Amino acid sequence: MPREQLEVLNALDVAKTQLYHFTAIVIAGMGFFTDAYDLFSISVVTKLLGRIYYTQPDASKPGILPVKISAAVTGVALVGTLFGQLFFGWLGDKMGRKKVYGLTLALMIFCSLASGLSFGHHARGTMATLCFFRFWLGFGIGGDYPLSATIMSEYANKKTRGSFIAAVFAMQGFGILTGGIVGLIVSAAFEHGITVYSYNANPELSLPPRADYVWRIILMFGAVPAAMTYYWRMQMPETARYTALIAKNAKQAANDMASVLKVEIDPEEAKLEKLTEEPSNQFGLFSKEFLRRHGLHLLGTTTCWFLLDIAFYSQNLFQKNIFTAINWLPSAGKMSAIQEVYKVSRAQTLIALCGTVPGYWVTVLLIDRIGRFTIQLQGFFFMTVFMFALGIPFHHWTLHKVPFIIMYSLTFFFSNFGPNATTFVVPAEIFPARLRSTCHGISAAAGKAGAIVGAFGFLYASESDHFLEKDPGYPKGIGVKYSLIVLGFVSLLGMGFTFLVPEANGKSLEEMSGENEDDTIDAAEESTPDKQGAYNRTAPV
Repeated sequence: MPREQLEVLNALDVAKTQLYHFTAIVIAGMGFFTDAYDLFSISVVTKLLGRIYYTQPDASKPGILPVKISAAVTGVALVGTLFGQLFFGWLGDKMGRKKVYGLTLALMIFCSLASGLSFGHHARGTMATLCFFRFWLGFGIGGDYPLSATIMSEYANKKTRGSFIAAVFAMQGFGILTGGIVGLIVSAAFEHGITVYSYNANPELSLPPRADYVWRIILMFGAVPAAMTYYWRMQMPETARYTALIAKNAKQAANDMASVLKVEIDPEEAKLEKLTEEPSNQFGLFSKEFLRRHGLHLLGTTTCWFLLDIAFYSQNLFQKNIFTAINWLPSAGKMSAIQEVYKVSRAQTLIALCGTVPGYWVTVLLIDRIGRFTIQLQGFFFMTVFMFALGIPFHHWTLHKVPFIIMYSLTFFFSNFGPNATTFVVPAEIFPARLRSTCHGISAAAGKAGAIVGAFGFLYASESDHFLEKDPGYPKGIGVKYSLIVLGFVSLLGMGFTFLVPEANGKSLEEMSGENEDDTIDAAEESTPDKQGAYNRTAPV
């Protein structure tokens, strides 16, 4: 049975939208802007890396990254992100959200710069250095997922909490878009005022020495937005829910939120002490009680995020392969090295502008009106529909590029106005405060496991099944057509697992997690005989 909420937490739940809400969105959101930029900008420069470091003299085609190196360069940051989500998610519940928050951003800034300064006496040494720094970049990015979501959910009021958390995540769209724009600007700047030669026309002049600066500048730019918000991130107070419910410092929580909300708040120290001693606020992650209360919820959040990221990262990281397959991008031999960066960046920018960014912000607008469940279910549904519509008649789309690009953009729109946003929002709302960051980290790590499957699996699967059409050094795959059909079935599975995830719309965090249940009253009810002399043994919800 629910007990009366602590005054400091109730004040947060019913607070009107204020400046500090938007400040928190910007501070947390710029971290996500950087996350997305760093994770997806690599897709802009991988073809350039192949040309610079793996072009063979007198070869008929420009060089490409060998299959294992391509997989490592593309996927190593995702591996780092997975470990970072687990580690920093756990640390956020043990040490506090704020103490860990600055560390993740500092790691991202350093490794963004270091990635662009990768060095080596030969190609393999440079790639190894790049992979090393991108792993630790991913490790820092991983920490941003559970911490940003948890901090925003614990700062927000219950009426607009979904929109606030989704707005933080929506900055990912601007990060992806900016990755394409920076690629356009840098490549255009480095080709300005010089004669451009395609590889077929002049292999040597198609790869000017200045091309080596292009990929370095693009990767290093990710440090800029992160550095801009570091100071403000360190000035944020610890969330009241951590301070009160985990650190058990009622006075500090009341003082922190009183200064933010500009109201007087009673610490209610005795009430907090009684609340934190309830059995509903004692069980751990590996307890039977957690399994009973939240086991299916955790299964739902992890599985949905895993399935979503297989599709989402496959499409984002290998857009260039899909665009080449439908002949939207010219063959590599018809472009110079920097021209290729420009055209890949242009394609990524158009997709982000038309499908990715709008989808995020439609979610922000509607999530607190129609709910998380509805958005996630319809998102998976339309992703399934459009994947099948693209994959089954794939040859038709190679002859009709504009309709293909429109439908391809719609798959991004409905992934972002759908499970890509809701899988981030929901885990921050439905678990107890003492396990919230940990459970969000576990859910996010499951998503990154899906991203790794997508990144490595699609790398191989999207290769042509015709020997003469596949890239040198790669085994035969099933081709882009059947890869898209497989992703359609993955999205269909996501629809099914969505039914395990509860709806948190309009409810307080403690109501969803069961932290404000009065176990004393429930126990008394269980031992009270009804009119027939039987005992009510209904377990607390």
